[in-house]
Amino acid sequence: MSHRRLATAATLLAMSWLTPASVSGQPQEVRGTDAASDWTLPRTPDGQPDLQGYWTTQTFTPLQRPEHLADQEFYSEEEWAALQAQLTAEGVDPLAGSVVNLEDAEAREESLRQTNRDETYVHYDNAVWLRTAVPKGLSSRRTSLITDPPNGRIPPQAEAARQLASVRADAGRRRGPFDGFETRPLSERCIAWPHNGPPMLPPAYNDVHQIFQTPDHVVLFTELNNNMPRIIPLDGRPHVSDKIRQFPGDSRGRWEGDTLVVETRHFTDKTRFQGSGDGLYVMERFTRVGPAEIRYEFTVEDPASWTSLWSGEIPMVTTEGPMYEFACHEGNHDLRHILEIYRNIERQDAAAAASK
Repeated sequence: MSHRRLATAATLLAMSWLTPASVSGQPQEVRGTDAASDWTLPRTPDGQPDLQGYWTTQTFTPLQRPEHLADQEFYSEEEWAALQAQLTAEGVDPLAGSVVNLEDAEAREESLRQTNRDETYVHYDNAVWLRTAVPKGLSSRRTSLITDPPNGRIPPQAEAARQLASVRADAGRRRGPFDGFETRPLSERCIAWPHNGPPMLPPAYNDVHQIFQTPDHVVLFTELNNNMPRIIPLDGRPHVSDKIRQFPGDSRGRWEGDTLVVETRHFTDKTRFQGSGDGLYVMERFTRVGPAEIRYEFTVEDPASWTSLWSGEIPMVTTEGPMYEFACHEGNHDLRHILEIYRNIERQDAAAAASK
């Protein structure tokens, strides 16, 4: 569901108590102009950099570098311009994120259009309902959001993680994907989306984040989210007990100069961010670098999951508000119907087999 075009069908989130104090959403087009040349970093009344407002990280730039680009860290100006024009053209499906992995321009063009799908595929037109006022394109000339390792790829799994993945795969093969609600994805069960983080990754749609600040807290609120807004203390308090484990972990923040640094630990092993375990540790850095952009950087580490730590960078660009409620909660009522459909399919298959 689009956060702009389906706004009339959504319920406005009653969050007036969290209205930003001094920075409102600015047009996304401001990015890349000369506006930053005479720009002064805005500050809150207590003197800290003001990060407040509505921001988007929407991008076709993939987390991992496409294999055909090998060691190419950046697109050339010509490559970037051609790809940007193709991705932002009218009629492009904003959900066709995997097209950047295609080396052939004609194949990309074919995959970018939902109208090229099999006619039996019944779905609303993503290009109509999910296209934003500033169309989704590439967030920079980088060929991946991952900046380290230099190959732009997630490091290999550690041996312990490979063994655990094998055990989980064996367990999954003993039950079908529709055998019960326990075997359905966490996002379908309205428990956690893979992009929620931390670290925050661009979702497929409704990619709006709102930031609020007080002298001793920062709040990160993502529109497409199954968790509560992330309330980050800045007062130096310790992390909660290691015995308490949460899907979004436990975050603590501090200012290093003009950069907000957030450290998160105590994840549950059910989070499984890119195959991680409960030893996942995430450091995020938010730096206001212009009138319309925050540089968001993250580093993730889990020695039991990957052979090395890895890092990424995503521009957060100002966008328009407000945000709208994403009404998905644990115990998703549709799970019953999803499972009923497959019980019905099984009955039909059994009847067809018996008739033969």
